[in-house]
Amino acid sequence: MAQPLELRACALQSLLDPDPAAKTAGVAALVAAHARGEFTVDRDAELAAPEGIPGRPARPELVPPRLVGRRSMATVEGRAMLIHALAHIEFNAVNLALDALWRFPGMPSDYYTDWLRVAGEEAQHFNMLRAHLATLGYAYGDFTGHDSLWEMVEKTSGDVLARMALVPRTLEARGLDAIPPLRAKLAQAGDQEAAAILDVLLRDEVGHVEIGNRWYLYLCGLRGVEPVATYAELTVRYKAPVPKGPFNLEARRQAGFSEAELARFT
Repeated sequence: MAQPLELRACALQSLLDPDPAAKTAGVAALVAAHARGEFTVDRDAELAAPEGIPGRPARPELVPPRLVGRRSMATVEGRAMLIHALAHIEFNAVNLALDALWRFPGMPSDYYTDWLRVAGEEAQHFNMLRAHLATLGYAYGDFTGHDSLWEMVEKTSGDVLARMALVPRTLEARGLDAIPPLRAKLAQAGDQEAAAILDVLLRDEVGHVEIGNRWYLYLCGLRGVEPVATYAELTVRYKAPVPKGPFNLEARRQAGFSEAELARFT
């Protein structure tokens, strides 16, 4: 009988894969195999970080955010640029979830299951956007992208509390605010298929941010620190971006932000 596979080590192997199609297929296979009970989880293993994290293709070229092209909805190319930017975010989000899964030992088993679920859903999002991009005559890599999301992943690689605070509940939470107006623009431009994809993204991203919030609060309780004050301190220490409105307060509420935190956005 074959020995069970270890989930965190397999997640690290998927993270290293540079090919988007192979990576997302590999993640789907991990999700399916985990559902069949084919994995163990070594919560205490200290896995060494190899070279090549994260695996990603040579294209898109990564540039500073200000140099990413403008996205006019009046042309097919403009819509394609927006869809490409969203696909790039989702590809980075696959890497983010895999990194959260493999990197941090000593967490409860549910933590690893949660981040496997996120990786699987982000892979689905990427493939949906990539397929729609193809209908517009473009492919992932045809436009530039930026690396802001992964830069914060690297900054917080030494502390799971900082990671939960500043990636899912800060950077990914910005998507809760950004998706509705982007959806409206795409729908107004007549791209109802893209608008429907963004509906799926918003629904799932609420759950992803909720996972980040839940584990952030768990870690604050474990360390005996106050969540709101600790978050404020972490944003300064790691130079995290300050969220700018308008804010999707209902989606943030569904994702587990407290009323005290939401009051800061009104």
